[in-house]
Amino acid sequence: MANDHHDHGHAHVHGHSHAAGHNHHAPANMGRAFALGMMLNLVFVLAEAGAGLWTGSLALLADAGHNLSDVLALLLAWVATVLARRAPAGQRTYGLRKGTILASLANAVLLLVAVGVIVSEAVRRLADPTAVDTGVVMLIAGLGVVINGATAMLFMGGSHSDLNVRGAFLHMAADAAVSLAVVAGAFVLSLTGLLWIDPALSLLIAGVIVLGTWGLLRDSADLALDAAPRGIDVGEVRSWLAALPGVDGVQDLHVWALSTTETALTAHLLRPQNRDADDFLAQACDGLEHRFNIGHATLQVQTDTAHACRLIHAEVA
Repeated sequence: MANDHHDHGHAHVHGHSHAAGHNHHAPANMGRAFALGMMLNLVFVLAEAGAGLWTGSLALLADAGHNLSDVLALLLAWVATVLARRAPAGQRTYGLRKGTILASLANAVLLLVAVGVIVSEAVRRLADPTAVDTGVVMLIAGLGVVINGATAMLFMGGSHSDLNVRGAFLHMAADAAVSLAVVAGAFVLSLTGLLWIDPALSLLIAGVIVLGTWGLLRDSADLALDAAPRGIDVGEVRSWLAALPGVDGVQDLHVWALSTTETALTAHLLRPQNRDADDFLAQACDGLEHRFNIGHATLQVQTDTAHACRLIHAEVA
C-alpha cells in the first residue's frame, strides 16, 4: 500500500490486498481428477463406438459421439485450470485466469449441442423406430453409468467453489443419468417390445439436461461479461463500504470475476479524515475478503471533498 499525491491537488491512498489463506484456484487434486476422468471416458468412448459398429446400433454410436464431446469438455476445463495458475506477464496483467470462465461457458455450450444431437436422433427414431440389441445396449450403458458416475464423484468436492469444475461435474452427472435411463429403457423394451420407449426417454433426459445446464450457461455468460458473481450483492457491498469509519461516500464501485474462483473489486472512497490510512485499508480489504469472499480489492481513498471523482460520470451515464 502506498500514498500517492496527484498534480490536481487530490490526496489519494491506493490500497491493494490479497488474503494469504484464500484459495483462488481449484483444489490441487482437480488436475488428477481431470486426467483420470478423461482417460476413463476416452476408454468408454472407444468401447461404445466399437460396440455400436459391431451391433449396428446407431444409438450407441450417437452416444459415443456425445461422450467424445465430454472428453473434449474435460480437456478444455483441465487446460483452463492449468492456465489459471500461470503468473501475470506482459500484456496479460491478470494472467490467464479468465480462461476458466471461458472454459465453463464452452462446457455449457457443448452440453446444449449434445442435447441437440440427442433430440434430433430421438425425433428420427420416433418417426422410424428401429430394433436394437437390448442385451448389448444394457451392458454398454451400464458400463457408462459406472464410469460417468465415478468421474462425476471426482469433481463433486470442487463443484461448489469453482464454476469450471461445476461444469465438468454436470457433464459427468448428466451422462450417468443418460446411461442409467438407457439401461432402464432397454430393459423395458426387452420386456414389452415397444420401440418408442427408447427415443421417448431420450427426449425426457434432454429436457433434464437443459434445465441443469441453463444455470451454468447463465452464470458463465455473466462472468464472461464481467458481472458480479452470483452470491455477491453489489448493493450490500456498497453499503458495507459506506459504513466504514470515516467514509462519506462510495463511487466508481466495480465487482467482477477474475476467474471461476477469484473475485476482484475496485472502488473510490471519500474519506476526509484519513490519518490512519494504512490501518484503514488493511481492515477494509480484510473485511471484503472475509465477508464477501472478495480477495483482490483495490481501494482509492480521496480526502479532498472539493473535487468529485473524475469517473463519477461513468456511473451516472
